[in-house]
Amino acid sequence: MNHHVVRVSRAALAALAACSIGAAAAEPALPQSAVQWRQAAVDDIEEAVRLTRDNHPGTHDRANPAFPARLDAARRDALALAARVDGPAAYTAALMRFNATLGDGHAGIVPQLGPAAQPSARWPGFVTAWRQGGLFVQASGGDAPPVGAQVLDCDGKPVAQLIERNVFAFDGRSDEPGRWWSRARTLFLDTGNPFIALPGRCRFAVDGKTVERDLAWRAVDAQATGWLKDGYNGPVLEVGLSEPRKGLFWAAMPTFDPDPAQREAYRAMTAQVAGQRQRFLDADAVVIDLRRNQGGSSAWSRMFAAALWGEGRVERRLNARSAKTETWWRASQGNADYMAEVLDEFTRENRVESLAWAKRNSAGLQAALARGDTYYVEKDDAPAGAVGAAADDLPDDPPPFTRPVYVIVPGQCASACLDALDAFTQFPNTILIGAPSSADSTYMEVRLQKLRSGLASVVIPNKVYVNRARANGQVYLPAIYVNDVDWSFDTFRQVVEKDLARRRR
Repeated sequence: MNHHVVRVSRAALAALAACSIGAAAAEPALPQSAVQWRQAAVDDIEEAVRLTRDNHPGTHDRANPAFPARLDAARRDALALAARVDGPAAYTAALMRFNATLGDGHAGIVPQLGPAAQPSARWPGFVTAWRQGGLFVQASGGDAPPVGAQVLDCDGKPVAQLIERNVFAFDGRSDEPGRWWSRARTLFLDTGNPFIALPGRCRFAVDGKTVERDLAWRAVDAQATGWLKDGYNGPVLEVGLSEPRKGLFWAAMPTFDPDPAQREAYRAMTAQVAGQRQRFLDADAVVIDLRRNQGGSSAWSRMFAAALWGEGRVERRLNARSAKTETWWRASQGNADYMAEVLDEFTRENRVESLAWAKRNSAGLQAALARGDTYYVEKDDAPAGAVGAAADDLPDDPPPFTRPVYVIVPGQCASACLDALDAFTQFPNTILIGAPSSADSTYMEVRLQKLRSGLASVVIPNKVYVNRARANGQVYLPAIYVNDVDWSFDTFRQVVEKDLARRRR
């Protein structure tokens, strides 16, 4: 298995994770009647299903023979709602039901209607956060329940049941614990879905007492926007390395899909670790902060791990871990065109970390397509003999890095964020803190293809991992859960300092 890059569109994942409130780059021409909206929903679902069948590696995946039936079920569920669509909010909800039934964060449909077509989002004057076992008020104002209050039930229904009905029925995968940490909070965000009933009266546990409140839904204002943005991950740091106190290094990695400035910040951070290695060998601890990270390219975490633990050590362990893994690319015209575009992009931007990967796989896809093959199988470029000495130090390895490495894991950590955890956890000095991660299927390398209507794009993974060491749907659980409703830098620093103190005793 190649370890250089797993490139996933951040925009695609973000749009699937949210209820698609944001604008597309250019707003499409909108249907003008309920009948037109209904037909648009039906047409877009049918086109997305066809494109998925023609390009998705799962269509021919012998390890997942249930995929075609799952796709059919997603079509059926979405079309059942499409028959009731009468406007943009219902159109969006029908497409989100398709995604929920399909149950894969790397496939589905992204509505792209633009803000003018969507109803104004509403909230009840407070925002919530899921912490281990419950939903808690994270920020509030006026007469709303105070911060720290636990939501017990609404309208006589337990809060977990409401979250399943209102959230995961349209934003699925409730079997992943990390999804509760990242998505359950949207129970109290109204995006106009006409197929759900909003909570009206809720009970809260406050200081050992039970209180009831009628919810007053209102338009999201600037304060709400700020709380919603920073709520579940807290205010996050820019890409880079800091030293909040002598001997404690903090590496912020909020994205693995960096813009040009962030790419330079990653290179500078990695160069500092490699160039000042003795400072890190003598440190009290290193914190790797993945808050808000939803994936991108695994090259960035691999570079950092190589600088910290030693390139040879990282490569040997990962090569051994993936010795039986193969990468199979679905050889379709759309996928081949996508990889040609990726190669052009990496060439223009001088993406030296990933350019060889893109050249090899673009050529491989084109050749497989010309032969009429269903898949192109990517060949492993691991050095010969590297696998056998996975956990052993070799004479040319740098001094081992053994200081504690705390990795802050958010609930939405998926894709290349999970690849980072695969790498970091190969070393016993790594301690995961925060929340359970999200999970991946074995389908990766996402691209977006605009549907003919212009109202949405279909999300298509281009490749499948065969015999991947991390199982389909497998999550990472933290050694230290951080259940504070405030997921700020200060909160995590206190968690780290407390654990360091315990280790010194």
